[in-house]
Amino acid sequence: MNNHASSTPSTMKLKQTINPILLFFIHLIISFYTLLTYIPFYFLFDSRQEKSDQIKAKPVNTKPDSAYRSVHSVNHLASILYPGCDTLDKIFMYAKNKFKDKRLLGTRELLNEEDEVQPNGKIFKKVILGHYNWLSYEDVFVRAFNFGNGLQMLGQKPKTNIAIFCETRAEWMIAAQACFMYNFQLVTLYATLGGPAIVHGLNETEVTNIITSKELLQTKLKDIVSLVPRLRHIITVDGKPPTWSEFPKGVIVHTMAAVQALGAKASTETKPHSKPLPSDIAVIMYTSGSTGIPKGVMISHSNIIAGITGMARRIPKLGEDDVYIGYLPLAHVLELSAELVCLSHGCRIGYSSPQTLADQSSKIKKGSKGDTSMLKPTLMAAVPEIMDRIYKNVMNKVNEMSSFQRNLFILAYNYKMEQISKGHSTPLCDSFVFRKVRSLLGGNIRLLLCGGAPLSATTQRFMNICFCCPVGQGYGLTESTGAGTITEVWDYNTGRVGAPLDCCEIKLKNWEEGGYFNTDKPHPRGEILIGGQNVTMGYYKNEAKTKADFFEDENGQRWLCTGDIGEFDPDGCLKIIDRKKDLVKLQAGEYVSLGKVEAALKNLPLIDNICAYANSYHSYVIGFVVPNQKELTELALKKGLKGSWEELCNSSEMENEVLKVLSEAAVSASLEKFEIPLKIRLSPEPWTPETGLVTDAFKLKRKELKTHYQADIERMYGRK
Repeated sequence: MNNHASSTPSTMKLKQTINPILLFFIHLIISFYTLLTYIPFYFLFDSRQEKSDQIKAKPVNTKPDSAYRSVHSVNHLASILYPGCDTLDKIFMYAKNKFKDKRLLGTRELLNEEDEVQPNGKIFKKVILGHYNWLSYEDVFVRAFNFGNGLQMLGQKPKTNIAIFCETRAEWMIAAQACFMYNFQLVTLYATLGGPAIVHGLNETEVTNIITSKELLQTKLKDIVSLVPRLRHIITVDGKPPTWSEFPKGVIVHTMAAVQALGAKASTETKPHSKPLPSDIAVIMYTSGSTGIPKGVMISHSNIIAGITGMARRIPKLGEDDVYIGYLPLAHVLELSAELVCLSHGCRIGYSSPQTLADQSSKIKKGSKGDTSMLKPTLMAAVPEIMDRIYKNVMNKVNEMSSFQRNLFILAYNYKMEQISKGHSTPLCDSFVFRKVRSLLGGNIRLLLCGGAPLSATTQRFMNICFCCPVGQGYGLTESTGAGTITEVWDYNTGRVGAPLDCCEIKLKNWEEGGYFNTDKPHPRGEILIGGQNVTMGYYKNEAKTKADFFEDENGQRWLCTGDIGEFDPDGCLKIIDRKKDLVKLQAGEYVSLGKVEAALKNLPLIDNICAYANSYHSYVIGFVVPNQKELTELALKKGLKGSWEELCNSSEMENEVLKVLSEAAVSASLEKFEIPLKIRLSPEPWTPETGLVTDAFKLKRKELKTHYQADIERMYGRK
């Protein structure tokens, strides 16, 4: 690795158990092969290492608080994707005219659905899915136009709010495009939000119309409709729901198809619709609420266009040959931005879900194909939680291999890690050793984009090696329209999030309490501030919070104070090193970064998830841990402990055994003594967005976790 890297290959290599003499001869053959392949590689290809060493961003002046800009936008920040296309309806019209009959949105046909009884008596729904059915750009345009017109006939006015509360699917994007065309302000809510958060978002935005699915109408909305007094129309995207008598008077349910038919019938009679301006609100996006009640972020047409312009420039050769798999929540800025980037460049978008993504996914019937096998995507976005799961699953499979197979895999893994660190490729390893792992995501992935939370160096390097593609780490917030930084595809360094995108600039502000200064040596450090046209308008009906987090400089440029702590490497790439809200002062005055503690321990095979906790009234850190069931059961057998899953998790002996493993790992990760958790609580239940303990991007909801484990906190600290 070069001097920008945060981890050396030796620290991330897998351990092998091969006879030393045999290992010597294997290394001799590998050295000979490397020499043979190096010569043509040297003459035929640019070294990735040389590109990786290039300066990617630089400060615009010599002052310590100077903003950093990408070397491609030092003189002018990018804000327009295509000339003359300054609103989202114009972007789609441009794409529709250019790619008219090309396939755009794909959905798999449901062939069969059945209940499968598990050994523990639980019933899981399993599905058999067919091929992808596709809508062309022209099809999507017509459906969106008619739907928007139908909404207009139902009384939806320009510049008024309409909510979408729906799973990620083609109809979500069609509804969004309709709202962009007709200048309706789209209020987005996560499908996993709890009842009170949904009611808060719908009432705060005063919506009269909501777009949803039959399932969410039955499971979530049915119980809260009476708490949203302004609601008049509910539109279901997937057919007529069963009627029920509990609907309040005055609320009418329509299907999306019926509203489209209404719009198509009326389209010849109605007046031209109101067109949006660049400064008009396109989306009011409710955050997943990792720090309390969800806040609505107001995002204009120009904010989104600036953001997707910057993102698109980091994806080389983006175009009609690309296929993107959409499965993350479209109510999340990462997924919405990624799909709008693809839509504007002629890429196909095939829809999926976390439960049907791969052949081994929970809803896919054994023996049938998951979505990646059928779609064979070239582009995919993921949150670290998904990548960590893939990493752990593959490594568990490797540990179950025969000794010969396992050692072959490890040799190839370590060899490829060495080659990657030198900027070289490994076509033979890719073809013969990693082909099977690569096929888990369809076999054609050329770029994985990771955002939403920090990705560990170990997982990033694993994805690079086993999926034979770059992993672009990105950094951005809902408040910056998801745009901030993305790593270059040829930069295989780990632990960084890349240089600022062409649409924005980033500066570091001193944070005295945490001890971070932009004059720090060898690298400047401080709170990350993002400036540019992608910085949003602020929070809906929350002027105080808007004033606290946003400001305009003397040139009229808008800036966002992120609350994250960053550090710039000499080549202009950013590292996220801390978070203001994660820093806790212990009783004796030491500062503990909870995120740092979690990052050091989360990748242990024994740990599925962990939340560190501390407060200023006590002198030590504690933790809540979701253990890996297989690993914990094996540890219990090894230590002679018996019981059901719940009994093991509630056992103080088991807590102590897990604590020993955590402590050893913490020491290996160079955590300070006061940073190492002294007591833990094992949780038998996983943390999912449905439990309300993590966000849709699987970020920890610290406030909710604290409330959930309050009794355990008192036990671990001793009641006072």
